Amino acid sequence: MRTLGLDVGTKTIGVAISDGLGLTAQAVTTVRRTNLKADLAALAELAREHEASRIVVGLPLNMNGTEGPRAEASRKFAEVAGQALGVEVEFWDERLSTVAAERTLLEADLSRAKRRQVIDQVAAQFILQGWLDAKRSVADLHADDYDPEP
Repeated sequence: MRTLGLDVGTKTIGVAISDGLGLTAQAVTTVRRTNLKADLAALAELAREHEASRIVVGLPLNMNGTEGPRAEASRKFAEVAGQALGVEVEFWDERLSTVAAERTLLEADLSRAKRRQVIDQVAAQFILQGWLDAKRSVADLHADDYDPEP
């Protein structure tokens, strides 16, 4: 079961995908937003192509943890996208994901133009990887509770 990670902005949507085991996230593409119908069609094609059964949408919380207008817009988009794609939707706190993505791209010595082309998909990768790591940590905790000896 693969998961799409989305960094939803007003002009672009960064897209990442998990591997089949749900261990790693890879940056895929950046969808240039035009209108809702076209945005959803592009995401539906990516979900089909990568056999994704879930999407994780970055939730842009304020630094104090509250939700503002961008978080509300992301929630609305995610609800519509989940229904249109027929997939489960989850959210992940995306605070500082773009900062981390920018730092990674600077360390890779990418030009400003190249960074601008890939920043959203790398941010989506950070969002998805954070969600995958947290999910795995919870599963690991439950596995530690397993006692084969009654």
